[in-house]
Amino acid sequence: MKKFVNEPSNFVHEIMEGLVLANPDKLKYVPDYNIIYRADMPRDDKVSIIQGSGSGHEPAHIMLVGQGMLDAACPGNVFAAPPMEYCYECTKLMNSKKGVLHLINNYQGDRMVWDMAHEMAEADGIKVGVVIIDDDVAVQDSTHTVGRRGVAGNFFVIKACAAAAEQGASLEELVALGNRVNSVVRTMGVALTSCTPPAKGEPIFDIADDEIEMGIGIHGEPGRRRAKLQAADAIVDEVFQAVASDLPFKRGDQVSLMINGMGGTPISELYLLYRKAALNCKNSGLEVVRSYVGNYCTSLEMAGFSLTLIRLDDNLKRLLAAPAEIPIRVF
Repeated sequence: MKKFVNEPSNFVHEIMEGLVLANPDKLKYVPDYNIIYRADMPRDDKVSIIQGSGSGHEPAHIMLVGQGMLDAACPGNVFAAPPMEYCYECTKLMNSKKGVLHLINNYQGDRMVWDMAHEMAEADGIKVGVVIIDDDVAVQDSTHTVGRRGVAGNFFVIKACAAAAEQGASLEELVALGNRVNSVVRTMGVALTSCTPPAKGEPIFDIADDEIEMGIGIHGEPGRRRAKLQAADAIVDEVFQAVASDLPFKRGDQVSLMINGMGGTPISELYLLYRKAALNCKNSGLEVVRSYVGNYCTSLEMAGFSLTLIRLDDNLKRLLAAPAEIPIRVF
């Protein structure tokens, strides 16, 4: 294993400490519970929006904490759900008179710990709302889930709910909005390589140099099938068809299109993939209103990508265009 790492057991803590040191005026850190939160939160005039899943998917979720995005995140170890205590303490820390919204990706471990934290927080008198994200069309059930997995479509649920929360939406309105966004977003991913969690020290699955995994999960879960490596356009065609036919999207729809890197794919290749996906949208009569190309929900250093489509209406277009500020800066 070749990685920039010290003691593997400190990997997540040192990432979070570095993130806060780079953003000392914007973020605060509670190391005992792996909580990163906005320095200006909680506020009684705004619902607090929080999330916590396994680490290794950065910038999701800790690097999405900021104005107009998450108010706090409490990750677990790499590819592992956070302990229930982390979720509970994060909920208490972010308690607001308007309530706390839990955004949960559909994995068994995440569902279990957040369900328990939800019950304990409500017993304390905290008002909690829940949105489950399950945008992955690749498989109906997988190693870690009951039902579809929550993957890069999570970004759109965060962005829309956070923008609405900044504008004063109630907890009930945010739950309805989050469920609506989840209902119109679809994703599927592809892997060229495996990845190596620091604590494991070896790849989490084996894949030959001439093979790809169609429909990979972000923790390395199996997809639809193992296939031989093809030209990029052919791979995009298969993924696009799976995503676009699932809702299904139809001619005349306005959409956002995301090509998300899995962590090890050069940005040049992501734009090459976007080119074909955008042409497929045009040929299918879909109008791309907003585009996203880059790393949003990764799997450590895995080479691969996912394609996400979300059907837009006027309200969602407005919410996605609302200002946001997170630690990742382009200049």
